[in-house]
Amino acid sequence: MTSDEPEPTDTEPEDALDAARDALRRARLTARDKGFRPGGPVRRRARKAADLGTGRARDDGRDPGVLGDQLDRLLVDRGWQVDVAAGSVMGRWAEIVGADVAAHARPVTFTDGVLTVRAESTAWATQLRLLSSTLLGKMEQAVGPDVVQELRVVGPNAPSWSKGPRKAHGGRGPRDTYG
Repeated sequence: MTSDEPEPTDTEPEDALDAARDALRRARLTARDKGFRPGGPVRRRARKAADLGTGRARDDGRDPGVLGDQLDRLLVDRGWQVDVAAGSVMGRWAEIVGADVAAHARPVTFTDGVLTVRAESTAWATQLRLLSSTLLGKMEQAVGPDVVQELRVVGPNAPSWSKGPRKAHGGRGPRDTYG
């Protein structure tokens, strides 16, 4: 050894690996003395009302929140829950009623709790009318109660001579000029 290097003492570790082992041993002993078990589950103490204060979220609406919670609050504030649930019925129609029914009928409109469904044939319209209570039960399970209150089934489109909400009653309409 040269005279420049200090001699290692019994309290100094000789290399960095020994220093790390020694620090880890001291940390484990300190943790055990405090009642902690290294590698065990973390136990958190219950917060008291006096602990609440700085660093905690406030209920004044200025702090950011979870996006789903914010959307739920917006839906409640605006009264859109039923509209969103009805949109869910129309969007998930095949999933709710099944592939067979969805292949032959589709939802057309939803107004005031009444879901109007158009069948591809009169036979399917009759079948859907017979299944209406079962379909209403499936919809209630999917989106909740009191969203779809009535299921109105209509057959395939037929040509209509009446146009618009206002029409004249009393004559034959456009057919009165035929022959």
